[in-house]
Amino acid sequence: MHRNLQELQQRLGVQFEEKRLLQQAFTHSSYVNEHRMEKYEDNERLEYLGDAVLELAMSEYLYHRHHTFSEGELTKLRASIVCEPSLVHFADQLQFGEYVRLGKGEEMTGGRTRPALLADVFEAFIGALYLDQGLPAVKTFLKQYVFPQLADDGKPQVQDYKTQLQEKVQQQGLGSLSYRITDERGPAHDREFVAEVHMNDQLLGTGSGRSKKEAEQRAAAEALKALV
Repeated sequence: MHRNLQELQQRLGVQFEEKRLLQQAFTHSSYVNEHRMEKYEDNERLEYLGDAVLELAMSEYLYHRHHTFSEGELTKLRASIVCEPSLVHFADQLQFGEYVRLGKGEEMTGGRTRPALLADVFEAFIGALYLDQGLPAVKTFLKQYVFPQLADDGKPQVQDYKTQLQEKVQQQGLGSLSYRITDERGPAHDREFVAEVHMNDQLLGTGSGRSKKEAEQRAAAEALKALV
């Protein structure tokens, strides 16, 4: 079940003039297909627009930040930021997956955490924000939620601790891993999750975050330190 978009606006500090644009950005085609009698629009056109707007805003940011980079270097750097894994990371940090309206089939098959869907939703949100409030609002949003996550070299600071932990455990033949969400705290618009990672039923690490995935990543980071 998707969460309320008013809650998301309050958390992000962004209020849409045209609420239908925000609603469309978080409406997957599977939901539209299951509600044909109602006039819903999916987010695919907004995704197309958001992709272009994101590239423009990111290009300007990198142009001003990296004065000595050549055209080729800037192009490669931009590509590393607007690629699917990075967009999924940004969407995860903002818990966008929890607000998407999905069809029942898509929901049952884990669509809410599917990387391609999350990347599309992030781009659709950018497209919706651009149509609603223009490029300055998009830049303000990116400055607050995306640019701080870029390292000094401009690349996204995306650390996949879960994969690192899995590889380490497999290489050393230590056993099997499992993750558990042990607590959810705070109001609905500012939820915090607590996760544990266990190896062979032994607690290895604990972490908290604004999304379940972030909490699991931090638990994995703690577990990696324990295995050194």
